[in-house]
Amino acid sequence: MQATSIAPSIPGQYWQWRQQPIYYVQVGKRHPQRPPLLLVHGFGASTDHWRKNLAGLSEQFEVWAIDLLGFGRSGKPDWPYSGDLWRDQLHDFITEVIGQPAVLAGNSLGGYVSLCVAAQRPESAAGLVLINSAGPFTDIQGTTKPDPLREVMGKVVQTLFRQDWASYLLFQYVRQKSVIRKTLEKVYLDQTAVTDRLVEEIYQPSCDAGAPAVFASVFRTPQGEKVDVLLKQLSVPLLMLWGEADPWINARERGAKFRQYHPHLTEYYLRAGHCPHDEIPHQVNELMANWVLQAVQAP
Repeated sequence: MQATSIAPSIPGQYWQWRQQPIYYVQVGKRHPQRPPLLLVHGFGASTDHWRKNLAGLSEQFEVWAIDLLGFGRSGKPDWPYSGDLWRDQLHDFITEVIGQPAVLAGNSLGGYVSLCVAAQRPESAAGLVLINSAGPFTDIQGTTKPDPLREVMGKVVQTLFRQDWASYLLFQYVRQKSVIRKTLEKVYLDQTAVTDRLVEEIYQPSCDAGAPAVFASVFRTPQGEKVDVLLKQLSVPLLMLWGEADPWINARERGAKFRQYHPHLTEYYLRAGHCPHDEIPHQVNELMANWVLQAVQAP
């Protein structure tokens, strides 16, 4: 049983996948000339992180949001978590529940997983929106001069946090509400968007019994397919939205790498941090809606 108890903005329901409960929300009516949208959250977040987008987007589209396995109100089994696992989850959800190709829109980790679906399961994707998307490039190591000390320390830290006790201690630290708030204040440009409700929405799922194992799996599971490889496989329209004040990535440099491997994308650089959809939802909703109506073919 899940311990997560915070009331959702829009009541959702559960779908059983590989004997695990998967939580999702659906709003809006299906349009014969417009594809449905599927919103995919980032690491540590949930469908709640799209609460400012669901109502606005549902005025023109059928909109779905889903909790990835291991997050939010979905099940948290002690499994190896990877892009491949979440790719298969989203592909099966689109096939079994939505019933037609969707435009996938993902933030951070959710962006990487959505890219995996669109590139490797193209029959499920009508289009792709990436918002400050995560994921490794093949040649990332070649862009900077290697630092031997940093490489050694990185391997030591990675080895350390593969130990159950170490990953558990780190998990207990980062799940504290004060730490969650400080992290959000670092990655959000608009500090007023860091509310008690947002902190609680991220904190509550960490109380579930399986949450520490999900966190630990991050340090044990090998990286998935490289972003450049996925971009070369991509055949659907791509919209990139970048919050330029994101302290975790250099948006302009990363955007240039996406263009290098997929030149025909559309992109916007926005005055926001790592989560533009939550900081400037009306602007993101408008950009997404206009792009889908113009660039994505009706089903």
